[in-house]
Amino acid sequence: MLFEAREFDFEAQKFAQQKWNSIAKPLYGLGKLEKAISKMAGIFHSYGEIDIDKAALVIMCADHGIVNEGVTQTDSSVTKIVTDNFQNSKTTATVMSRFAGVDVFPVDVGINCKRYENKKLMPFVVTDKKIRRGTGNISVEPAMTAEECQKAIQVGIDIVENLAGKGYKIIASGEMGIGNTTPSSVLCSVLLGLSAESSTGRGAGIDDAGYLKKIEIVKKSAERIAKNFTGNYIELLADGGGIEIAAMCGLFIGGAVYGIPVIIDGFISSISALFAIKLCKECKNYILASHVSNELSGRIVLEKLQLDSYIDCEMCLGEGTGAVAAIPLFRMAAEVYNKMCTFESVKIKPYIDYKRGM
Repeated sequence: MLFEAREFDFEAQKFAQQKWNSIAKPLYGLGKLEKAISKMAGIFHSYGEIDIDKAALVIMCADHGIVNEGVTQTDSSVTKIVTDNFQNSKTTATVMSRFAGVDVFPVDVGINCKRYENKKLMPFVVTDKKIRRGTGNISVEPAMTAEECQKAIQVGIDIVENLAGKGYKIIASGEMGIGNTTPSSVLCSVLLGLSAESSTGRGAGIDDAGYLKKIEIVKKSAERIAKNFTGNYIELLADGGGIEIAAMCGLFIGGAVYGIPVIIDGFISSISALFAIKLCKECKNYILASHVSNELSGRIVLEKLQLDSYIDCEMCLGEGTGAVAAIPLFRMAAEVYNKMCTFESVKIKPYIDYKRGM
């Protein structure tokens, strides 16, 4: 698959940072938030105000055959239960999103259930984009075919196109899939060369015996997949990933194609972002991280991505909760950028930028 990213406007990004320095406050006083807004200026090609009022959370939902290996506390039936509850705002992500004014779009890309009736992208209604009913057991077989993986990626890209056409300015990524920290840990191990012990966390919570078993399954799976890896990242994602992981990869690619910032949630979506950048290096210009996941290798992946995080609350819930939590921060920073007075307007002598030698 070939992806053509929209050209990022580095001059607009530079203009935005210069504007930040003209605002009547201590230089770099909002820290990484200033860099985030400047990055958005480059994404939007904006030399004026930054508008991120209309925001969406896209939650990709799918099941995993690896659950049969006993690596989770609950069984796969919980995936559909939680997905259904996205429709009535009875999940953490939807409660947070309602509060933050973010529309939630749950998408079935691979739940082991019959198809949902709704085919159109609608807020707080599950949309059917099912590729297949769950993945294979990655400890002994591929998760899906390369063709299915490509279809899942395309789902994510198409959703960004749809949301951009509806006027959404920023997209948070989210996922729901019992067992999905296991394939994420496997992919992390293969991509970054980490041991299973270093890449594997406890996910939604398992006891010590279950955790040791999970590490062994990650090790076994990673060894099988690494032997098959030829440098083709779509084949790698198909072999060891998840359908929702591939679909989130498409969200990040779609952000680059259609000029929309897409926010990483936690560990699982950070793996999707890593694959997106492997498939289209320009994607990095359109990706924002949100928080440092408390999952064991969450910080490691963000460091590999070389992306700033904005929240460190030891969160590891998933569903897009971390990404949604970052949106009010970005909006507040944008409000300051758009509306605050400048040194010139209030007749204050500008600060000297000793930090940058200016």
